[in-house]
Amino acid sequence: MEASRAVAEMPRIGWRAGYRLRWKRRRLLWRSWRSRHQLKPLADRSGRISSGDILVFVVLRNEATRLPYFLDYYRRLGVNHFLIIDNGSDDGSTEMLLRQEDVSLWQTVARYKASRFGLDWLTYLLMTYGHDHWCLTVDADELLTYSGIASHDLKALTDLLDRQGHTGFGAMMLDLYPRGPLDEASYTAGQDPLEVLQWFDPAPYRAVRQLPMGNLWLQGGARERVFFASDPRRSPTLNKIPLIRWNRRYAYVNSTHGALPPALNGLYDGPGGAQPSGVLLHTKFLPEIVPKSATEKQRQQHFHTPADFDHYYDHLTAAPDLWVEKSLKYKGPEQLSDLGLMQAPDW
Repeated sequence: MEASRAVAEMPRIGWRAGYRLRWKRRRLLWRSWRSRHQLKPLADRSGRISSGDILVFVVLRNEATRLPYFLDYYRRLGVNHFLIIDNGSDDGSTEMLLRQEDVSLWQTVARYKASRFGLDWLTYLLMTYGHDHWCLTVDADELLTYSGIASHDLKALTDLLDRQGHTGFGAMMLDLYPRGPLDEASYTAGQDPLEVLQWFDPAPYRAVRQLPMGNLWLQGGARERVFFASDPRRSPTLNKIPLIRWNRRYAYVNSTHGALPPALNGLYDGPGGAQPSGVLLHTKFLPEIVPKSATEKQRQQHFHTPADFDHYYDHLTAAPDLWVEKSLKYKGPEQLSDLGLMQAPDW
């Protein structure tokens, strides 16, 4: 694989930087606590959460097509309860989620960008309901996989991590795509998206550690190749730490790419690293991405400077074909482990 290995060793943090990061974490927790006023509970079933339950936390908008499979996938994987924030859906997502007995649902019409792209809301729910639980924080288009998943569910994985002294589990986000123009594929709600999105880029990927937090910065893959080839430093960040045994003093800083305290960022050392890790199968490129891209361009709520991504949305609206000769057909998590894109747990 043409991927440089991430620097596994965490950088040393001086006392001044450590002091500033502690205060940054406290500020993030405080603004997250204040953001609770933006959330309206529609179905608070959190009283059903038991000790030892595995929880999923999500912010979403207009994901009615993905939700049936998403919920079923994580239920089969051993998730006990979903805590979901609906940011103004108008496609039936809200009504669908209200019917799910294992879903607690909040709604907000506040601006996604102003809430640190949903992190303030998520952190409030994590500190309130996630303390001492294994918590999986993902987007509706992300499906976590790992080597051994066929015979080891999330309960088995988190039990193993507990025994080995790991407080979290890192993952690379891997873009899956169809062969042919994006708008020519066909997908129906409840269908496994991997039946439509069968291809991925096996390489190249590159990763470095960033100061002062020691968070990884992993880039490369299909979106960089197609949309950011002229300026690869602007391509999406692919590293995440989605699964953490949560503590109410923790805070995500930049999506789930980085967290505080800084020791959490040492949980993932990227492709080729030695620590157990997984892959988030990114199902963004279902055919609905074409009309959604035009909408998102108008909303201007992109994680980075919105106007800088107008070309990205324009390109997606044109329904490009992401497939190239070097694309590999996805065959399962063991294939990704063999390629070095994730490290198998020591079952």
